[in-house]
Amino acid sequence: MPSAVRTKPDIPPPLSLTSVPGHVAIIMDGNGRWARQRGRPRLFGHRAGTENIRRVIQRFADYGVRHLTLFAFSTENWDRPRYEVRGLMVLLSRFLKRETQHLHENGIRLLHIGDLSPLSPGLQREVRDAIELTSANDRMTLAIAFNYGGRAEIVEATRRLVEEGRDPRDIDENAIGSHLYAPDMPEPDLLIRTSGELRVSNFLLWQLAYTELVFVDTLWPDFGDRQLRHALTEYASRRRRFGGR
Repeated sequence: MPSAVRTKPDIPPPLSLTSVPGHVAIIMDGNGRWARQRGRPRLFGHRAGTENIRRVIQRFADYGVRHLTLFAFSTENWDRPRYEVRGLMVLLSRFLKRETQHLHENGIRLLHIGDLSPLSPGLQREVRDAIELTSANDRMTLAIAFNYGGRAEIVEATRRLVEEGRDPRDIDENAIGSHLYAPDMPEPDLLIRTSGELRVSNFLLWQLAYTELVFVDTLWPDFGDRQLRHALTEYASRRRRFGGR
């Protein structure tokens, strides 16, 4: 019987930063192209992208990021082929089954942003159970944007204000912000999009008003320490003015 091998702890390399973003948002793009480069179906790429999530969460937590939002499935993604949509639902379920306990043990709180209602009752229950289990954790908050659209979020916030009977004169930025999907989450300091695409694709449209944007050419399944460190270093090099001078 082979003897056990003792491995060194997975500690991130030192990174000297003048500032660390409190909230990082990521558009995880490029799974399909990653699979196509290997002659495999798109779901093969989505599986590889899902497997990369744990590593990325751990690294950002190690570097002191307190909030991380991942764009996993947009309101527009329902227009993809049915087999691909079904596969993405299966991957979400597998992610929750495989990762929820690990997130909990590492002090990470899970949130969902978006509309759960089109998902199956069983999958909705899995999402809510994971959120409930991790609700008291405070090392990091991980928000999964699934069936999420930035325009839909703003429309829903406005609709709820109308349903509450708000006087139009009382509707301001704070009123709308308090009716978004996760009103307690700070706005992102840094948005990263992988795969080389240069757009935000209906993601966090309200919250990205003063967010620093970093675009990397790497496809999401290959996004690792080097690209992560580059994004954090790029963020630290910028001077945030928030409309001032």
